[in-house]
Amino acid sequence: MAEDAVELSVGERTVRISHPDRVMFPARGETKLDLAHYYCAVAEGITRALRERPCMLHRYPTGVSGEKVHQKRLPHGAPSWVETVPIYFPRFQRTVPELCVTEPAAVIWAVQMGTVELHPWNSRRGHVEEPDEWRIDLDPMPDCPFDRVRRTAHVVHEILDELGITGYPKTSGGSGLHVYVRIEPRWGFEQVRTAALAFAREVARRAPSEVTTAWWRKDRDPAAVFVDYNQNSRDHTIAAAYSVRGNREATVSTPIGWDEIDDVEPRELTLATVPERFARLGDLHAGIDNVAYSIETLLEWAERDEQS
Repeated sequence: MAEDAVELSVGERTVRISHPDRVMFPARGETKLDLAHYYCAVAEGITRALRERPCMLHRYPTGVSGEKVHQKRLPHGAPSWVETVPIYFPRFQRTVPELCVTEPAAVIWAVQMGTVELHPWNSRRGHVEEPDEWRIDLDPMPDCPFDRVRRTAHVVHEILDELGITGYPKTSGGSGLHVYVRIEPRWGFEQVRTAALAFAREVARRAPSEVTTAWWRKDRDPAAVFVDYNQNSRDHTIAAAYSVRGNREATVSTPIGWDEIDDVEPRELTLATVPERFARLGDLHAGIDNVAYSIETLLEWAERDEQS
């Protein structure tokens, strides 16, 4: 008979995993305990991606084929060492405590609560209203081949190089790619979104037959790559680097090198395969906090666009 619970040592903490044999990914047979072991294996990377950021949880209490819960407020029953950050939501005129990961054990506790995906803000608790991460989301439309996403990523890389900016790519865990850039926390969400739109328009200028920045889906070419600048808006979140995704294949949003863009097969990067890759390569986003960049040039581009 399966054990009712197991205890995992995670750093200085002990985290209890109840129902460890609960199947979270029915198509693959991987369990809640497998998911916890995965996050332990990539603990350094996932903690770096989440550290001190408000974090929304995508919980699947009965597995990914069951109900999905989008949880902003920290679930009840959290140990005293699990940290939070208060987030004010003007629409509801309410402040709620969101998970704020400061150590790997907090991620494993989230798994205990049925969490599969972790979606952090692009700001940290010390400056919640000033993002320190600019997110470039290459989101393919339904008829867009992945090779087009690859080509768009190269255009992104080219422009970043011209700006003297280092970007850190990752797979989305779905059909797209993301590129993250650390920025100085000097601007609000609206300004960062404006800068992201200016960059997206420059990508579209250089690849007009393959890229769109059209806001309304009905206005987009169904075979284009949408550069989704709106992911930089307040309270918009993307699955973190090393987050498992809530799909049948248990794919992982995985950091990759720019030299992997042409060969990466996102569906091969899964809960089962990424731990070995992480052990072999380490965290390819390990240097992301070394330099924070200015977005002033992008804001100048945005002003130019408004005047043209």
